[in-house]
Amino acid sequence: MKEAVFVKRNTEKWQAYESTPTHDPDQLTERFIELTDDLSYARTFYPKANVTRYLNGITAQFHQKLYSNRREDRNRVARFWREELPLLMYESRFKLLYSFVFFMGACVLGWVSAANDDTFVRLILGDAYVNQTLENINNGDPLAIYGHTGQVSMFLQITFNNIRVSFVAFVLGIVYSFGTIVILFKNGVMLGAFQFFFFERGLLLTSVLKIWIHGTLEISAIVIAGAAGLVMGHSLLFPRTYSRLESFKQGAKKGVKIVIGLVPIFVTAGFLESFVTRLTLPAFVSGSIILISAVFIIWYFVIYPRQLSQHK
Repeated sequence: MKEAVFVKRNTEKWQAYESTPTHDPDQLTERFIELTDDLSYARTFYPKANVTRYLNGITAQFHQKLYSNRREDRNRVARFWREELPLLMYESRFKLLYSFVFFMGACVLGWVSAANDDTFVRLILGDAYVNQTLENINNGDPLAIYGHTGQVSMFLQITFNNIRVSFVAFVLGIVYSFGTIVILFKNGVMLGAFQFFFFERGLLLTSVLKIWIHGTLEISAIVIAGAAGLVMGHSLLFPRTYSRLESFKQGAKKGVKIVIGLVPIFVTAGFLESFVTRLTLPAFVSGSIILISAVFIIWYFVIYPRQLSQHK
């Protein structure tokens, strides 16, 4: 390969490495390996060229960064929550936006469909759930279904199911993001139909103050898991300068980190649904829990990542 072709083929990648620094050890390692491969090639075929001296310089810089990062390994867990996950969320901010738009669009569709088809809610939620809820409404306790199961067993079942749903939403991103979109669509339609069911009976506010105690965290985490799936699907659709396999590896790794970051959210949501949602709370208390949950999600996954990225 001629030197000019070699430089033209890789210049964009080298410039990206210099203009967008990272503190993620995995990304630093990947970049260092790429640079050492390029440097080895340049030394073999263009030993006295400017490109060889250039690559030698930036490779040395990455080596120093890797060496300094090793001393931080003991604080890796804290650094993951403080820096790595937020920076990854900022990098994936458009995927998060797309995931939110897909989900909300499905919610609207579910609401409209339920409003125009009397059988739609039963089709989506199932006859057993609808019949039980109607009976509870007649008995004066529309959401009594949340108090019928043992708290500990309910907590374990709900937490496991939520983690499973998020993992499926992520994994199906391997189908070029289509599988993730399907999961977001399915859950969004279900939520829209569910909320219309209570709206139609004049119980929308009652359901919101009860269900969204845990639903704020739970639904938000599903949307964020959808963003993780889109990250992986995007890596397959648009590999950029990488091979499709290498791009997929990087996208999958980023998606896994996002999903791992959601585990505490799902655990908290499971706890709230199992131990708090079943309680009869004043509207102020329920509203406060919902508001605090929403503020946390928006701050940690949207605002703080932006601030941290600007600081870095």
